[in-house]
Amino acid sequence: MLGVCSRHTTKEAPVSEDYAEVEQQFVGIDLHRRRSVIIRMTAGGERLETVRIDNDPVALGLEIAKAGPEPEVVLEATYGWYWAADALVTAGARVHLAHPLGVKGFAYRRVKNDVRDAADLADLLRMGRLPEAYLAPPALRGLRELVRHRAKLVALRSGLKAQVHGVLAKQGFRVAVSDVFGVTGQSLLRSAPLDPPYRARVNALLRLIDAYDFEVEAVTNQLRGRLAHDPGFQALLSVPGVGPITAGIFYAEIGPIDRFPSPRHLSSWAGLTPRHRESDTHVARGSITKQGSKLVRWAAIEAVQKTPSDAGWLIAHRSRLAQARGRHVATVATARKLLTLVYYALRDGHVRCLTRSRAA
Repeated sequence: MLGVCSRHTTKEAPVSEDYAEVEQQFVGIDLHRRRSVIIRMTAGGERLETVRIDNDPVALGLEIAKAGPEPEVVLEATYGWYWAADALVTAGARVHLAHPLGVKGFAYRRVKNDVRDAADLADLLRMGRLPEAYLAPPALRGLRELVRHRAKLVALRSGLKAQVHGVLAKQGFRVAVSDVFGVTGQSLLRSAPLDPPYRARVNALLRLIDAYDFEVEAVTNQLRGRLAHDPGFQALLSVPGVGPITAGIFYAEIGPIDRFPSPRHLSSWAGLTPRHRESDTHVARGSITKQGSKLVRWAAIEAVQKTPSDAGWLIAHRSRLAQARGRHVATVATARKLLTLVYYALRDGHVRCLTRSRAA
């Protein structure tokens, strides 16, 4: 539905048209599923207008047009922000994406409402204190959608397989093969002597697993088709333990590598660096933060666990750490090393230290 269905406007500080045309305006948007609040203010923090609109690209564009040429606009990286960011860019705005963790303090105010949230976003932006998230371009967002869709399909399929194991356990039936869902395993499952209710459930689960297999393969083929000739993707395949799927995850989720000054910044963004808490003379370092891309973190750990034994110094590094600190700590630390290789693969198109003779 086009246009504004319900609109409430509050003009707090009337200004002359000539002044409004030349002064840079800052706009805060509290975006929700159905309606959003838009606040325009000057660089000095003077509120010009507060508007509540029904979500619609045309209505949003009309409101942003009031802010003059190239206004600075901020919205939070919340549910369904893609359409709003694209509409704002089309309207000529300079769009900023607020990181949800950075504005978490909004929830602890005594009074929390949409108007306050929008105003606080605009204030943070105009004062240069906005914790920003990366605003991925539409093409990269589409690639991420494929990667995340595949990951979700695989997770749902894993849940179905777990249900099959649960049904077999209830019946005390054990399939004597290593891969229960391979060709031989599925043949045994279909002929297993189960009671009628359990037989019906296993049959239904196997049909669903077949359907998910088809969808996972379809998405995988789309990913391979889009990335097959990309130099960065091909460079990632040279990293030990990294296959087409994990390479696709790294490529899509990380995006342009030049937004990270160093491999350490990439590891921190992925949530693979230890927590650091410091107050006066007390310093505490804990487990990894896990604040970042869950998929990149998973892909790095998965690649380390699948690293071949002839991978040279990377395997030696993991083995040495495992003896000193344990397998779990060694795996996470090696995942950080692997992300360093990923960083240089994406930046340079190749990794020079793969053949290093001494352990790092």
